[in-house]
This record gives sequence, structure tokens and C-alpha cells, in this order.
Amino acid sequence: MKSNIKLDAHGEQLMQQFHELEPTLEMLAKDAYDQLRHALREQGIYVTAIEYRVKTESSLAGKLELKGAKYKNINDITDLVGLRVITFYTDEVDKVAVIAKNIFDVDWQESVDKRKLHELDSFGYNSLHYICRLKTGGPRFELQMRTALQHVWSTIEHDTGYKGEVKIPKEYRRQFSRLAGMLELIDDEFSRLRLALSDYRRRLKSLVEDGHLGEVPLSAGSFRNYLDLHPFDRLNRRIAAVNQAEIYPVSLMPFLPVLDSFGLETLDDVQHFIDENSDDAYQLAVSQLAVTDFDILSSGAALQNLCMVHVLKQGDGRDGLKAVFDTINGESDANGLLADMIWKQAATLPFLATIVQG
Repeated sequence: MKSNIKLDAHGEQLMQQFHELEPTLEMLAKDAYDQLRHALREQGIYVTAIEYRVKTESSLAGKLELKGAKYKNINDITDLVGLRVITFYTDEVDKVAVIAKNIFDVDWQESVDKRKLHELDSFGYNSLHYICRLKTGGPRFELQMRTALQHVWSTIEHDTGYKGEVKIPKEYRRQFSRLAGMLELIDDEFSRLRLALSDYRRRLKSLVEDGHLGEVPLSAGSFRNYLDLHPFDRLNRRIAAVNQAEIYPVSLMPFLPVLDSFGLETLDDVQHFIDENSDDAYQLAVSQLAVTDFDILSSGAALQNLCMVHVLKQGDGRDGLKAVFDTINGESDANGLLADMIWKQAATLPFLATIVQG
């Protein structure tokens, strides 16, 4: 043995059994890890880490030195293989646990939910521990499920030697307990905040679907929900009819910063923006398409022309047009040429003639 620990005869026998079982344990660890990772991915659950390990000889020797007599044979030791899943939120620990129960056989007598112990300084050890076995049989293994903050705290405790052999003075233990309580509160509040935000998003989506647009602030999420109502389809079809063009879909999300720059604050503002500018946007589009034979049209044509009309009505001219193109396409000299072309075409439109001439 590489360890300096001296084992009794029974301990040496258990260590020999471990060496004989080690190749099986290595395969077990990888198999259990693969099954769990696949199941989490299949259920769409994203975790910060999944780890696995086979107990080292030195770690096992230390365990056998302290309590080797309680084990009749090596299979009585349940943590020779260990898996750990680290989640972002406390409620995700329970989701991982449900998946684990489905893919592994769980030894409920040996498993423990340390989150229910409620000890003052136990935050870093508040993992949910399952003792499992593969459905196909074989040795048991330990599965720990904890949050990222619990994992960090556990690492800090280990690094500072708080749970070590040296007795920590009372004032330091009190400070550790206070910090642990704060982190536990933060852990819980992050989960509550996440649930509250999820409820808020669902409420906004319901408001959009019911047409209560004035109550919905303009944001990436609400704009995406609004697009599900296809608010630009009618104008797109009018524009496409000029050349009997086919419409192909593109993302309209790059236009969101442009709408923000216009000072639109709610989805109702966006709807008014469409209603007020649609006829003029159609005329601007016709002025461009009338001299072409394009038979393919981007689904962004309607919104792009709406934005250009708004800029022109605001008197922002050629520079305003280029700013729109720079925002949705990325800055380039080509945007300046495109802005020049639109600016000249705008002069032919009755509702802009006075602005352009001025």
C-alpha cells in the first residue's frame, strides 16, 4: 500500500477485495455517469456540472482505519463509486432526484436527504444523497445532488479546515454559521426569484395573446411573443404582391434595438407604430420594387420599411437611415450607399417631399 496508514488483517482483506473490484468500479462509474448525463439532456435539464470518481486507495485506507470493522465485505461500502450533480437552483435538485429514481434502483434505507437535518452549520453538507445501483445490477454507488452555492461552501469549509481535526474557536464557528445561514437564504431566494420571473413571463405572454398590449413592456421576450401574432404579415403580403414575390422568413429580433431607439416602450406603442406608418411604408417599398423584378422578399421587408419611414418622418434623413442599417446589419460602408439610395427615392414620395426639399 502507498498509504502510511496501517490496517488490521480485516482491513487488508477489504483492501484486497477493492483492488480486485477496481476495474468493475471504473466501468460502473462511467456507465452511471453516461446514463445520468443522457437522461438529464433528454429531459432538457441543464446543470452546472456532473462529476464521477472511484474512491482512491488512500481515501479508502483512511475509512477502513476508522471504521473498517463495520464492513463484512467490500460491497458493504456504498461510496466506492461516487457521482455528484451540481445544479444552479434548489428546485432543480429535486428534478435531478426524480430522474435518478427513474434510471437507477435506489436503496432508500441507505439514502439520506441532508437538507432536512437543519443543523446550524450544515449548509455545505445539505446535499441529497442517494445510494443507487444500476438497473442491470452490480455494486452500489453514491449519488450526491446539491446546488452550486452548497458546493462552493463545502469546498470553502474543506479548504479552511473547519471540519478538520483542529477544534475551531467559538467565535469562528459562530461566524461560519452566520455566513452559512446567509448563503442558504441566498440559495432559496434565487430559486424563488426564478419562479417569480417564470410566472411573470407567462403572464406577459398571456397578456400578449389576449391583446392587452399596453400592459406589456417592450423587451426581447415580449417582442418574441408579439411576433407569434404575425403583426407584419399583412404589410409583407402587400409589398410582395407588387412583384408577386415569394416571402422567405428571417429573424426580426435584430430590429428590437431600433424600436428601442425610437422610444417605443410597450407592445401597444409598436402596434401604433405599425398602424400609423403602414401605408407610407408600403409606398416606400413600392418605390424601390417598381424598378426591379425581384421575386423573393425577406419577411423583414415590412418592418425595415416601417423603420425607414419613421426615420424620414422624424427628419433624421440619410444619417438616420444609415444608423438603422448599421444596427440591423452591422456597420459597413455598404449601409451608407443603401441609405443614399433610399434617401433619394424618398424625395418622390408625396408625404416626404416637403421634408426632403427642406
